[in-house]
Amino acid sequence: MTPAQLRMARNALRLGVRELAEKAGISFTTINRFETEKGGLQHSSAEAIRKALEALGVQFLESGQVASGPGVALTVRGGDDGMD
Repeated sequence: MTPAQLRMARNALRLGVRELAEKAGISFTTINRFETEKGGLQHSSAEAIRKALEALGVQFLESGQVASGPGVALTVRGGDDGMD
């Protein structure tokens, strides 16, 4: 999971950082630091976030995968990673 994927997932669900943190059982500052790219995630935190979001209907995609429903995807264009 990338910071952009996490932001997109939360926005799609209209879920606040604190609300997601509560559902995942982790600190909201952990989510905030990751989303703002000021820190990484421990494996256990990443799994807790992923499971909480997937339980709410989010499907995380790897490069080349196709969604099973409506949604959005990120593309990398000409060396631009979209992280401005």
